[in-house]
Amino acid sequence: MIDLYTASTPNGWKVSITLEELGLPYRVFPIDLSTNEQKSPHYVQLNPNGRIPTIVDQDGLHGPFTVFESGAILMYLADKAGQLIPAGAEGRSTALQWVMFQVGGLGPMMGQAAVFLRYAAERIPFAIERYQRETRRLLEVLDHRLQGRPYLLGEYSIADIAHWSWAHSHAFIEVDIEGLDQLRAWIERVAARPAVQRGLAVPKRVDLSKIDAQEIARRRENLA
Repeated sequence: MIDLYTASTPNGWKVSITLEELGLPYRVFPIDLSTNEQKSPHYVQLNPNGRIPTIVDQDGLHGPFTVFESGAILMYLADKAGQLIPAGAEGRSTALQWVMFQVGGLGPMMGQAAVFLRYAAERIPFAIERYQRETRRLLEVLDHRLQGRPYLLGEYSIADIAHWSWAHSHAFIEVDIEGLDQLRAWIERVAARPAVQRGLAVPKRVDLSKIDAQEIARRRENLA
């Protein structure tokens, strides 16, 4: 059994979608970001960075095994199940490269774009435009990678889950994907998967376009 500590965010969706795709049994422990629960002592014992998501594999080799950082969780789950990751050193390395590209690139850029566009008390055009531009550039890299491929590695994998969980919300940060036809088709292709739809509902689906002023204020307080 996998214990999943999560919230309805792109990094949270990465793990819940992966668990749904793999069919691994898991139970959900929602973390309330609006009350800073991710910084509470009991949670920081699991995740010293005080972020979501975190998993605890109750069936680890030597007892319960904790994994934090979403990219590391995806790799662990794929290795555990022997699915959603290519076989062999080169195939596994290719998967790792694209997961790291999301963890170090697309996620941080889109996250910062959201902070400065949606949540920051002061509007700073330079910062907004900088992160929007970089997001668009990274999405262009994905579009190029998808030329002649239905998925980033050819076959559907954790690399697709990692990127899709962020990329599908590009409109929230007002980044247009006009002209990125391969990317647009891929977003629709992944979104149609039943496991992806189920994973998006864990623990509760949030419509980012309908976040009210009170929620924005809470998120500003909890950015640290």
